[in-house]
Amino acid sequence: MHNESQSLQEKYAPTNACWGCGPANAVGLRIRSFPRGGDEVVAQWKPEPKYEAFPGVLNGGIIGTLLDCHCNWTASYHLMKQAGEDHPPCTVTADYAIKLLRPTPTNDSVHLSARVVEASGTRATIEGTLTAGGKICATCRGTFVAVTEGHPAYHRW
Repeated sequence: MHNESQSLQEKYAPTNACWGCGPANAVGLRIRSFPRGGDEVVAQWKPEPKYEAFPGVLNGGIIGTLLDCHCNWTASYHLMKQAGEDHPPCTVTADYAIKLLRPTPTNDSVHLSARVVEASGTRATIEGTLTAGGKICATCRGTFVAVTEGHPAYHRW
């Protein structure tokens, strides 16, 4: 069953237990990423007080996880489209860097957006943003690589 209300994670990796984006992880963040025209992938996520660094402000590690997972799915989706496949390759993070630009408020949902800035073969470089309250609070740039048989993450979706 594939429909437009399913996130990339739900459609392609329903049994994935990743703490950040796995639909099968009942206690995880359960990020839900959706393609939105061109190379952009977006997500909305609602913080809870347990994810705060201090009252009203999201923890930086949580911000890193949100951007890492969302950018990874952006890469995987792009590599799938680039190869003309019907299922995304399992991708892992080779590197990523987060810039925390301002405190991220937790009183409303945060918006994630990511785009491919470079891709070749099994590797994609992604830039992402986390916006809250109409302001960019954090940015990310990372490299994500499709893994092959024998890599520990290969069968995760």
